[in-house]
Amino acid sequence: MGAMKGVILSINPAAEIIDITHEIPPQDISAAAFNLLACYQNFPNGTIHVAVVDPGVGSDRRAILIECAGQFFVGPDNGLFGWICERESHFVARNLANEKFFRRPVSKTFQGRDVFAPVAAALSDGVAPEQFGPVVDDLVRLESLAPRETGDGAIAGRIIHIDRFGNCITNLSREHLQTSQSKLVVNDREISCVREFFSESDGNDDALFMIVGSSGFVEIASRNASAADLLGARCGQSILLSRFDLT
Repeated sequence: MGAMKGVILSINPAAEIIDITHEIPPQDISAAAFNLLACYQNFPNGTIHVAVVDPGVGSDRRAILIECAGQFFVGPDNGLFGWICERESHFVARNLANEKFFRRPVSKTFQGRDVFAPVAAALSDGVAPEQFGPVVDDLVRLESLAPRETGDGAIAGRIIHIDRFGNCITNLSREHLQTSQSKLVVNDREISCVREFFSESDGNDDALFMIVGSSGFVEIASRNASAADLLGARCGQSILLSRFDLT
């Protein structure tokens, strides 16, 4: 937002600000967490990510700073950074308790401007992470990204994100498709076709298919159509991947 950029530049006029997205649905923490997960590795060491999807603003939810993967993440402690911490495993999280870095007065409805932006700006201006507050080890987490073995050779997963094209992004990875044949079941619909790119054709352009997307996760897609609409799918939807052999 413009006000947050103004606060950052007022503290550090040399800061370079890059927008990742302003299209996260309101209050959709998991969508924000996925977008961060999909892009943070493309940024250089020392990057400071400020994320504000904050339905708990003004409450007793904590404001946090996380050092992880050579980068920094500033925002609310509501799960936004949980999937990055899960992937990287090694991280240091701090409670933003030192109010001398906050803008005054602190709004109960816009802490992105009054807490997160000034902290990020001070960090970019050379303030050491230790000065912002104490280390914490009980971060709020979203449900784990790890799929679950069912015991009969199948893998239980879920849809973790649906993009604006209606592609259903799952928590399965390319390794889960390393078999002669895989069959994915979503809402009693079976999907066995696997493609390398969206316009690949096997003569049935209306078919649902699986594809490994740019974020490294298996997606369910349909050429020129919304797979989510075709499946009646939603975020959090359970899926089941089973394997079979045609021989």
